[in-house]
Amino acid sequence: MATPVQANRPEWDRGGGTAVLPAPRARRGPRSTPPRRLWTTGSLLALLAVLFGALTVTQVVQSSAAASSVVNHSQPLSDDAAQIFHSLADADTTAATGFLQAGNETRAVQQQYSADIKTASTLLAQAAASTSPSDPGQKQIQLLNAQLPVYTGLVETARADDRQGLPLGGAYLRFASGQLQDTMLVEAQSLYTAETARLHRDYSDAQALPWAAIGLGLITLAALVWAQVRLFRQTNRVLNVGLVLATGATAVALLWLVTAQSLAASDLRASNTRGAAPLQVLNEARIKALQCRGAENLNLVARGSTDAYETAWSKDSAQLAGSSGFLAEATSMTGADPAAQQTVKAAAAAFTTWQQRHDTAKTANDSGDYTKAVDTTIGSTPNTTSAAFSQLDAQLNSAIDRERANFHTLAGNGRDDTALLAEGAGVLALVAAAGALLGINRRAAEYR
Repeated sequence: MATPVQANRPEWDRGGGTAVLPAPRARRGPRSTPPRRLWTTGSLLALLAVLFGALTVTQVVQSSAAASSVVNHSQPLSDDAAQIFHSLADADTTAATGFLQAGNETRAVQQQYSADIKTASTLLAQAAASTSPSDPGQKQIQLLNAQLPVYTGLVETARADDRQGLPLGGAYLRFASGQLQDTMLVEAQSLYTAETARLHRDYSDAQALPWAAIGLGLITLAALVWAQVRLFRQTNRVLNVGLVLATGATAVALLWLVTAQSLAASDLRASNTRGAAPLQVLNEARIKALQCRGAENLNLVARGSTDAYETAWSKDSAQLAGSSGFLAEATSMTGADPAAQQTVKAAAAAFTTWQQRHDTAKTANDSGDYTKAVDTTIGSTPNTTSAAFSQLDAQLNSAIDRERANFHTLAGNGRDDTALLAEGAGVLALVAAAGALLGINRRAAEYR
């Protein structure tokens, strides 16, 4: 019979066997409580919103910088490089024209030559100031700056000898032209190629859609919807004001991002196809026309001592006005601007006239009638190759002005399409993060 004392003892201390301790009751850690799970969810949603905003701001700033570079830097530099080439080639052509005037160089020719040299010097200075030491075009700019005074010195020597009636003047002029054609224009072409390549890179960066930000935005939006659906199932409450605010802010930011970047890409693409690309072809056509003109004049300066210049004319004129030449390409690419296309067609018609007059001058020169050949080339009548060239050049310059205006309008629109997008997306992302925390914490507070 158990004693009262034994009866009052716990079961494990009554003796007669191995003590069996009661199993401790399992406790849930603080992390598994409903409030803690809600706080964790809210923190993750806020973090997603902040990351979405940060990524959006980063990618928008990068694309906006590329668009601004297209408008303010790379395209103007590419255009300036083409103008440098044009000015140098025109100076060479003008110097040959003055030499053909046999000591009676007109004031207009002198002024044109001086203007070309001044334009080339000014544009080279601007290009040097607009590029960094590591820029790929910096080397060409330095070389051209060093070579330009050497070329002008040779031309002045040729002029001085010509005024004295010394035949050495023609040799100096041909040597100066050779230096320009074989060295300076090669460097100018390399500069143009480098700046045009940078323009294409900027276009590619500016037109690229921010897929990473868009993808993260969709994930954030999906997570916010999931959180609201889960809360609804747990509480039967249709709306959570904080989460609704966060979802709306994220949706607005995502819609703004996609719409603005798509519009910017469309406008920038149009600025290329309806501005920058035709402008490049027109610049190349104008340069090729100048090379034809230079070869034509220098052929007369050579007085039959070489056929190199006539060979150059044949090659350059085919590249300018052949079936797949620059004029044909420019006619096709300016189709979006009928006025520009008409001027290109007028330039092609002017070249046809130029070709006919060139053949007349060549026939006269080949038959020994040098005076007629010079008169047909640079004479005072309106029926000269010089007049036909001037008409062609004026028409191309008019088309260039139109395409340049098209570029600035469309590229400016593309740059402005994303105005305030980075700032707005950042603010909306912060609103979404705050809304997520507010909505979740309010629900968690109900457990207290």
